[in-house]
Amino acid sequence: MTRADLDKQPHEIAEMFDGVAQRYDLTNTVLSFGQDRLWRRATRAALILRPGERVLDVGAGTGVSTEELQRSGAFAVGADLSVGMLVAGRRAGRTVPLLAADALKLPFADATFDAVTISFALRNVQDTEGALRELGRVTRPGGRLVVCEFSRPVNGPFRTVYLEYLMRSLPAVARSVSSNPDAYVYLAESIRAWPDQAGLAERIANCGPWGRVGWRNLTGGVVALHRATRV
Repeated sequence: MTRADLDKQPHEIAEMFDGVAQRYDLTNTVLSFGQDRLWRRATRAALILRPGERVLDVGAGTGVSTEELQRSGAFAVGADLSVGMLVAGRRAGRTVPLLAADALKLPFADATFDAVTISFALRNVQDTEGALRELGRVTRPGGRLVVCEFSRPVNGPFRTVYLEYLMRSLPAVARSVSSNPDAYVYLAESIRAWPDQAGLAERIANCGPWGRVGWRNLTGGVVALHRATRV
């Protein structure tokens, strides 16, 4: 088993997620107190998908988020760097298309999708702005982006409790349910190092292809949905 460092080398990220793939979805549900299901539904709603549209789910993991998108009637495709996660998804009976792909080199033509999304994976990409540009490349003009990612709780006392859980309790809980608890030490560190809501909005707006950037907090700001439109 391995954990990645915050320099986010792609092979280390892939190996780390390969190591947690078997129990990844269960671990997420336990660690989030079941909020992960609500976050997936909120992401689908924010994309405003219509039947027949094409949506790309980058960092799809086992495809549970891609299946949620498919419920809209859109044609949903999942992509992930970790082959182990994709294999776990197929073993779990996922029926959506899942393929191995790097967020910085997506295997799709320009303007292929009506919408793109990346959930809890953008902070794992070595080049954040490069990934945002690549997501823009495969999105048609006028198409939508939704980034679902951990952020900063807006209430001060709640933020203090949350950070205590993140750095102390989360790795301890992971030891009881995850096949690779050390990976969740990286998870906690990467969340703390990630920009807040305004900081991520600025990155999205400044990377080139995205306009009309805004965000909405979920679970008091533990997670934020950032939405933008392809210009």
